[in-house]
Amino acid sequence: MSRVNTLIITMLLSAMTAMAAERTVELKVIETSDVHGYFFPYDFMEKKPLKGTLSCANSYVKRMRQQYGDRLLLIDNGDILQGQPCSYWSNMVMPHDENLAASVVNYMGYDAETVGNHDIEPGHKVYDKWIREVRCPVIGANIVNRADGQPYVKPYSVHYKDGVKIVVIGMLTPAIPNWLHENVWKGLEFEEMVACAKKWVKYVKEVERPDLVFGLFHSGFHGGIVTDKYAENATEAVAKEVSGFDIIFFGHDHQVHNVWVTNSSGQKVLCLDPSCYVRNVAEATISLTYKDGRMVKKDINGRIVSMDNEAVDEQMVEHFSKRIEQIRKYVDQPIGIFENPVYTRDCFFGNSPFCDLIHNLQLQITGADISFNAPLSFNASINAGTVTMSDMFKLYRFENLLYVLNMTGREIQGHLEMSYDMWTNTMRSPDDHIMLLNDGAKEDQQRSGFKNYTFNFDSASGIDYEVDITKPNGQKVRILRLSDGRPFEPDRWYRVVMNSYRGNGGGELLTHGAGIPKDSISKRIVYQSELDQRHYLTEEIRRMGKVVPKANSNWRFVPEEWARPAIERDRKHLFGE
Repeated sequence: MSRVNTLIITMLLSAMTAMAAERTVELKVIETSDVHGYFFPYDFMEKKPLKGTLSCANSYVKRMRQQYGDRLLLIDNGDILQGQPCSYWSNMVMPHDENLAASVVNYMGYDAETVGNHDIEPGHKVYDKWIREVRCPVIGANIVNRADGQPYVKPYSVHYKDGVKIVVIGMLTPAIPNWLHENVWKGLEFEEMVACAKKWVKYVKEVERPDLVFGLFHSGFHGGIVTDKYAENATEAVAKEVSGFDIIFFGHDHQVHNVWVTNSSGQKVLCLDPSCYVRNVAEATISLTYKDGRMVKKDINGRIVSMDNEAVDEQMVEHFSKRIEQIRKYVDQPIGIFENPVYTRDCFFGNSPFCDLIHNLQLQITGADISFNAPLSFNASINAGTVTMSDMFKLYRFENLLYVLNMTGREIQGHLEMSYDMWTNTMRSPDDHIMLLNDGAKEDQQRSGFKNYTFNFDSASGIDYEVDITKPNGQKVRILRLSDGRPFEPDRWYRVVMNSYRGNGGGELLTHGAGIPKDSISKRIVYQSELDQRHYLTEEIRRMGKVVPKANSNWRFVPEEWARPAIERDRKHLFGE
């Protein structure tokens, strides 16, 4: 053999050896979050087709699985147990069957699931059963069993995809005690997220030695409730302060995020949030190159993929057809008759038949002196005529309890001041907005064009009052009297009815607004319903048979010459009418 041929053969063998020692793996990760019962392409509240939903996402997942095979990781980020009537039907009406949320997760073949605050809200009986029924790991490193100090569910899950080892660390916003009564999370604690993440990243790096570390956090990017012990939305803080994450998939804030954050070590961390109701999925494509068994290159790209135009997976719908039909029959049950329609959009601009119907029912059911209530939907309506069970989910969407608390007149005043400060602008001229708006939040499902969360816009019934939109924050509300004509006294105690979210401190109206210390709120509760609020509202409407919803006319925006035209402008701005 000539010297030249020997050289060529040597070079080829060398190249082949190098190629054999080097390989590239491409992975796909798909995240859903804040599904809220949007499983099927049908709105059981509005009785009309839905865009998105898991039935469309599964078409997309199937297509990606055809391309990636077992190199695809499918994860869900919680808040799956509450939202649509099908969730309530499964949680409360048919509790002995496998939970529908577990059935859907199992059918779609999820690899990991974490826990959201709305998964805790139905109580131990519901979520403990759901955790047992879900066949993939349910993870939550900072959900701690108080009895032994260990995680209540698995802190993380381990996945092997074409030889790549992936660890997914789950966490839940620690603000649960700020919203929910301890009865529903008895025996649990929720650790602050940054410290918890540091502990578990260190552990998995040392023990598992993974190729990739993901976060799966039911906690928004930033903001929300901040105390001296924790932050509600801590994803950005974890991404910045905790080294070791490659990607953090998150949710809870119902906003779309696709951002890179540089952490304290100078490394970039991709943070992805698809928002809610499966209108989108968050997707990461990861390319890893290994040489001699060692990773030498890592490329990560993220995007948000709309599900609005994705085809419905008819095979999935057919699989669940029997249960879908049972749910339809449940929501079609007649409850009573409304003599006139009601609209949630009216709640923002003064007394409204929608909000005042709930106020009046709360007062009738409990015998309280005063009622607090906020609109829980941005633009829902109940038509005149026969009211069905589906309408009751528009009237009250989530399964809160009814509470009655003892509050002083001064505390009631402070509660309302904070509410209207979050809700209304301070007008300096007749041409100003009356509402506190943020056009950048129009796609945010919890703000819908307002600056703040609309579910914290409490009005009151049982008192007559004015809201002066020319006054500065903290000075807008002037309480005139009790609605029965008695004087309203700042130092007198009153029984105030509200939902359990508010009554546990949700929205901070009781703590920051009324000034009641968080640790003393429970001592103020003099009544707590056994069943959820919607149940009692439903039973009261059934008892009445025929209801004539009307505005109570117990409060108004002043001065009217500024307020009236400003309301017309802002109604058109928000609702196009």
